[in-house]
Amino acid sequence: MKYIVALLSIILLLNFSCNKNKGTAEVSRKSDSLKFDVNRIENRIGETLNPEAKEALEHWKEYQEVDEFLLKYYSITTLEALTDAKELSELVKFMKDSIRVEKLRKRNIIARINVLHNETLRLADMATIPSISEEEVKEEVGNIVSIYSAINSKINTIYQAESLQKALEVDTETPVEIQETTTPPSYRNMEQTRLLNKNDINNRQR
Repeated sequence: MKYIVALLSIILLLNFSCNKNKGTAEVSRKSDSLKFDVNRIENRIGETLNPEAKEALEHWKEYQEVDEFLLKYYSITTLEALTDAKELSELVKFMKDSIRVEKLRKRNIIARINVLHNETLRLADMATIPSISEEEVKEEVGNIVSIYSAINSKINTIYQAESLQKALEVDTETPVEIQETTTPPSYRNMEQTRLLNKNDINNRQR
């Protein structure tokens, strides 16, 4: 009887040890797969609002919602990017239709927001195409965060000009203009490419 009890104890101990090792290996495998997810899209944080602009926009709810939602797009999987694309496009549309700050109702700001909305719609369309590649999704996400950074850059220049005008005590109806120097390169390249394509079309029509 003692031998049977001892044998059962050994068997139970070995079984417990094996299960524990399997569980540890499974957790380790999952952690490694998350750490080395090849489908993850990583983008550097673009330009954020300066203190003056941030204060002026704090009550523009639609902008704040887009700003918060876009944070995840700086580090996101391709699947998540496509899954959340429709919601993102809707939030950008609400922002486009509700510019609550009078100073931002300018053609150059509106044009940038329109471009952002078009790109989010394009990403949402990609979610419906089974053959879409991960590289195409990655490129489109990069375009979106670059355009959003360009919007923030333009907003910052408006409030920088206003601050400079006040500091210099300039008494004029025309705000001081400041040249943008931080427009993301990918956004500039996108604009140049589209301009060249448009010129090609016009030349062909002639």
